Amino acid sequence: MRQAGRVDAAEQPSDDPVIEQRRRIAAYTQLGQRIGYLLYLLAAIGFFVGLATGYSSWLVTAIWALLIAGSVVLAPAIVLAYAVKAADRADRENDW
Repeated sequence: MRQAGRVDAAEQPSDDPVIEQRRRIAAYTQLGQRIGYLLYLLAAIGFFVGLATGYSSWLVTAIWALLIAGSVVLAPAIVLAYAVKAADRADRENDW
């Protein structure tokens, strides 16, 4: 049953620039999260390779660079993803 004043994202017109921008931001945040977690995965793989074979200076530098790059990419992506979810929820609940 639909509540009075409730607006679903699927029912909103697709030509709404705010909704369209929110969808673009959501797509970018999803890509940013995938890239950030991939960089963390590569850093973890490098860590275990170094653990098994011995850490060379280039490997340690690569692990640090991957961790820093992952953090730089992932942190804003997570924050923006929560912002998009909150805006969608506010639209659904008409709680602006």
